[in-house]
Amino acid sequence: MSSHRQSKKRRYITWAVAGTAVVAGAGIAAQTSMAATTWPAQRTFTGRAFDTCAAPSLSAMKAWHTGFYGAAAVYVGGKNRGCSQPNLTASWVKSVSTLGWKLIPLYVGAQPPCQTGSSPEKITASTAASLGATDAADAVAKASALGMKAGSPIYLDMESYDVTDKACNDAVLTYVRAFDKALHAKTYRTGYYGFRSSSAKAVADATDRTDLPGNLWYALWDKQNTTTADWPFGAAQWTNHSRAHQYMVNSKESRGGYTITVDRDAWDAPVAITG
Repeated sequence: MSSHRQSKKRRYITWAVAGTAVVAGAGIAAQTSMAATTWPAQRTFTGRAFDTCAAPSLSAMKAWHTGFYGAAAVYVGGKNRGCSQPNLTASWVKSVSTLGWKLIPLYVGAQPPCQTGSSPEKITASTAASLGATDAADAVAKASALGMKAGSPIYLDMESYDVTDKACNDAVLTYVRAFDKALHAKTYRTGYYGFRSSSAKAVADATDRTDLPGNLWYALWDKQNTTTADWPFGAAQWTNHSRAHQYMVNSKESRGGYTITVDRDAWDAPVAITG
């Protein structure tokens, strides 16, 4: 996993020119439990994005708005979020959006019961469904308070775990389905960050597609800025602006006098609706 997703005590060892944001409804088809609701048009970004532990200062975001990156992921909440977020306020969201940045809301929710290391919040078989619903309600409240409106995606961060452990995998999928169903009920789109060989694989391989994420952000650190050439799952899965790829991690970069360690992402998926 990327070193900044959770606190140091729980670590694993293990943007071409940025594209243009477009408004589209394409990702809706990939999601379930949405037919009865009138949804805001999806806001899609295609190009390079970055994610980093703490949202950078407004000054840094101004300096970094050079055209290389066009979107930034921000950790809106979750008990397993690894960094405090002194810059991440509704005012900051409005200001960076006005600059032209697209934002990607990321929520570090409960983690798998079989995952190595300790986490402040872990899934259990008995609490998976209720915890998923509770965490989704919190994620919506946090995103909404930041000015990320209904129709925005929230990407659930699920770190690496042993997907061959059936009981553990079943608990994770129960949690994810409950989280996604609760997001849909509040008219927020579902997204999921996971690892190509484990947590992303779990949702890709699930035979029951009910309430699984409509957008997949997969970690595959091959340094390829693409969401197609190295797509590791079925060709018909997460098509039509529903994919993102974390392709490089812990890249120390300087722009306009501000140095930030980021992970690089190839993005072709929904971003927050902030205007």
